[in-house]
Amino acid sequence: MNNNNDEMYEVSDYDEDIQQREALIAEAEQIDGDAEWDVIARAIADLRRKWKQISYWDSVYEDQLVEKFDGVVDKLYSKRREGFQNNQELKKALIEQAKKVSVSNEWNQATDAMADLMRQWKAIGTAGKEDDALWEAFNAARQTFFDRKHAYWENLQSNFANALQAKQSLIEQAKEIADSTQWQQTSEKFKSLMDQWKAAGSAGREHEDRLWDAFNEQRQKFYDRRSVYYDQLHKEQDQKYLDKKALVEKAAAIAAEKTYTKELTEQMKGLSNEWKAIGSCGKEREDQIWDEFRSVMDDYFNGLKQLNEQKHQEWRQRMQDARNRKQDLLQKQKWQLKRMQEEMVGLLGQRAIDEMNEDIADKEEFIQQLEAEIADIEKSLAK
Repeated sequence: MNNNNDEMYEVSDYDEDIQQREALIAEAEQIDGDAEWDVIARAIADLRRKWKQISYWDSVYEDQLVEKFDGVVDKLYSKRREGFQNNQELKKALIEQAKKVSVSNEWNQATDAMADLMRQWKAIGTAGKEDDALWEAFNAARQTFFDRKHAYWENLQSNFANALQAKQSLIEQAKEIADSTQWQQTSEKFKSLMDQWKAAGSAGREHEDRLWDAFNEQRQKFYDRRSVYYDQLHKEQDQKYLDKKALVEKAAAIAAEKTYTKELTEQMKGLSNEWKAIGSCGKEREDQIWDEFRSVMDDYFNGLKQLNEQKHQEWRQRMQDARNRKQDLLQKQKWQLKRMQEEMVGLLGQRAIDEMNEDIADKEEFIQQLEAEIADIEKSLAK
């Protein structure tokens, strides 16, 4: 009897995969729905990637877990859609403010106001399907203002005094942003200041060189700092590339063994965690090195999946064999019980009858036990 139970309850990877899916559902339920959507989207994508890596056993319970997991994710998306409407109202309010600013002749103040409105617009986030139409309305107000401002600067070209004032203002604006570390944003601002400088026209020979030197000094100060930053960034990205290349080689060595132990699987998962911790090695090489790493990881986990499927089939075969043996034994026991019941008719003496009743009771108990064991096996095979 103990050997049969051991066969019936033999441990497989199925339970571990179920636990992994339940753990991923728990992680999904812990996602903060009020966080930035980029953070939520990355978390969902990460959980979905992990979910797909888990073997599928084609069981009813797994289907229930899939429905539960999808339900948790759907709630997050539903909350996002609720935020769209609020964002629409906020952006409509900014559009009305932009329309008011667009007719102002206080150029510097209005420019700052437009920049502030733009910062607010970016901070709001998406408004869903209405986003493009809202942006067109908002940008139209901005464009109206900047078109008027451009015409204003064009008129200044013929007026040295106005050009002098404009360029002095641009120098002050350049000083304010020269120490910024917002490299891309500040580069765009300096480009805009340069465009405005050209549009301002000449301030006269007696002022032009001095003004240009003061303005260009601030530009060069920023660009020199930016060059130092990107040089350092490129060095770091080079090292990250080498680190990721080493992870690809480690993963390839493990995958080449074609051995799928729990320890090696944990090592492969650990390499994935190390990969995430390293960070990007730059747009030029990130996709290429990631494709190499993912290809090796796919080879390993596809092999692991095939092995688990083979183990599962072997387990099912053992369970089916055990069920068949028990069914054969059950039929024999029922046949023996029938014979015993028939023999009761011919027995003489109370003692013989009592003994036969005890034997029949034992046989019936054994039959019930076999039927319960067969039912347990059927239940396990149905999962």
